[in-house]
Amino acid sequence: MPAPTVGGIPALPQSPLAEATIASSRYVRSFDLLGLDDIAEVGGKNASLGELRRTLGPLGVAVPVGFALTAEAYRLHLHEAGLDSAIREELGGADLTDVTRLAAVAARLRERIASAPLPPAVRAEAIAAYRALDQGAGDLEVAVRSSATAEDLPEASFAGQQDTFLGIRGEEALDRAIRGCFASLFTDRAIVYRAERGFSHEAVALSVGVQQMVRSDLGAAGVIFTMDPESGSPDVILISGAWGLGELVVKGRVRPDEFWVHKATLDLGHRPILRRDIHEKPVRLVWTRDGATREEPVSRDASFKAVLSDDQLLQLARWARLIEKHYGRAAGRAMPMDIEWALDGRSERLYVLQARPMTVPARAQGEALEVWHRRQTGTVLVTGRSVGRSVGTGPVRVIHGTPDLAEFATGDVLVARMTDPDWEPVLKRAAAVVTDEGSRTCHAAIIARELGVPCVVGTGDATGRLAAGALVTVSCAEGERGVVYEGKIEFERELIDPAALPSPPVPLMLILADPDRALMLGQLPSAGAGLVRIEFMISEWIGIHPMAALHPDRAGSPEITEAILNRARGYPTPADFFVERLASGIAQIAAGFHPRPVIVRFSDFKSNEYAGLLGGEAFEPAEENPMLGFRGASRYYDERYREAFELECRAVRCVRRMGLGNVKVMIPFCRTLGEARQTLAEMERNGLARGQDGLEVYMMC
Repeated sequence: MPAPTVGGIPALPQSPLAEATIASSRYVRSFDLLGLDDIAEVGGKNASLGELRRTLGPLGVAVPVGFALTAEAYRLHLHEAGLDSAIREELGGADLTDVTRLAAVAARLRERIASAPLPPAVRAEAIAAYRALDQGAGDLEVAVRSSATAEDLPEASFAGQQDTFLGIRGEEALDRAIRGCFASLFTDRAIVYRAERGFSHEAVALSVGVQQMVRSDLGAAGVIFTMDPESGSPDVILISGAWGLGELVVKGRVRPDEFWVHKATLDLGHRPILRRDIHEKPVRLVWTRDGATREEPVSRDASFKAVLSDDQLLQLARWARLIEKHYGRAAGRAMPMDIEWALDGRSERLYVLQARPMTVPARAQGEALEVWHRRQTGTVLVTGRSVGRSVGTGPVRVIHGTPDLAEFATGDVLVARMTDPDWEPVLKRAAAVVTDEGSRTCHAAIIARELGVPCVVGTGDATGRLAAGALVTVSCAEGERGVVYEGKIEFERELIDPAALPSPPVPLMLILADPDRALMLGQLPSAGAGLVRIEFMISEWIGIHPMAALHPDRAGSPEITEAILNRARGYPTPADFFVERLASGIAQIAAGFHPRPVIVRFSDFKSNEYAGLLGGEAFEPAEENPMLGFRGASRYYDERYREAFELECRAVRCVRRMGLGNVKVMIPFCRTLGEARQTLAEMERNGLARGQDGLEVYMMC
């Protein structure tokens, strides 16, 4: 029998993670006895892990068992090694803008902390707890993770500031990893982060979490945000993930899959996966038996496969809702959460590894929305994924490595293949950040979002195409597509306070075409979306003529057929790609305005416009006057197009089955009563009967 696989990657069979009873002692606390009130003792990460196991474990949220070494153990380690005064002396007058000197100071401190032996009492208690976790096997793999006492706070996450050691086996390796965690409180980036946020180095201590290892290197890992981090919409959950350990995503080496789930209809028992963005993931990061990590290639089929099934996605989304509601009740206010998850490749079970408040909070009631309006056209130099919603202008400064930072000036646009965590001292001085690699969950995106700096990631070749010293404008204010323009482009910044807008004498509804703006626009006090034009989604999101999606072999040439199949890669058929992409666009708009009505108009391309889509010329007639020709309702029941109209109906039906019953439909360019009756009959044949489940049908006459 062949070995089991996860996403086409061989996996070793093993039972689910075991449970263990760990006795707490002076320097050790079992996760099962910890909660949010214990941050001062075990740090934000460990307190949160205890809270999750103790309160949400009984509700099904799976968190690996483990224990924490207390902050008191860390302080005793420094005291017995005589390092308290050394830290004060080294950091007392350190110039945090001198990157080279800071790196030298930090390296000296880390070496002294890591080389000092653990206090005997601390070592003995840690090893006893590890043996209890090991249950006599003698070869247990654990993750050893840092947890600072000022960490995972809503105003400062400290994310990625300290080190984690994976795949630790044996007592000596555990001892070294604990000392390595203690030392990592003094990485360059951690020192700067604390200083800039007003945290005293002496006041912040470090706890160490020791947790049964989830073999996500053989499975997958990722992050969940319980609100959209760009628009600030609290209505959706964003889940991202890639094969193997999550470090490649943070470093921007792999663009993760992304999935959006609608909260309100999820809570009602529906399966509202609004959107799936599946990206190529050609490599994964695994760890070796000596505790190191290495990159491995992923098969081509697996690289284009989604890392999570729909059932797994919905399980994670439900866990995220439980976590968000629990932390919100504890805080007495809305508490959007940043959650790490992992899929064990041996058992194919999901686990939550961490939960912390998002450092980009949801927009408070009555708080103004920031909207930017471009006032002139410009030459586009590069594009990528936008992070944030603002605009920055400045000269290009290409950074290839840490030595280049010495030349960086306040107001420069930092351009790099990918940012490094130790660059934070200069990132906060940048007018904008542009990277070749990365996604909205990479390091550059996380830090830029927290600092409020506009950032465009995943441009592919910005370091090669943007000339050093050239003036550019970086725009993250035009939807998900981030743009770098040549020169200074004028934008107008507008603050809109929805609570201060006057109540209109009639209910105002918006006209929309771009789903990427729906979550932001849905926060305005409109009565809904009175017209959703799907032509934009078909031309920009899909790009394939619907008949060519159904019959790629008849699209005109082998080259066009191949282009259609490549565009629909990862989907069973091009027709499935067409339906899912169209459904995703409609669903995003419906979710953004839910429960207000959203009126979706079926396609109203003219024949010459349809001919411009991939494969379109093979299916479209040549008309002298397309404006009055084969368009609108006349297509839907015609043998030349009725198969394609079925795809549109399938997409709408899919969205309504998510629980988004606020979607209504509109028939465009309907010329006769007979045409109206034929279109309604065609809709009913495709599962969209007028009046069924409250479906309303509008008409443009």
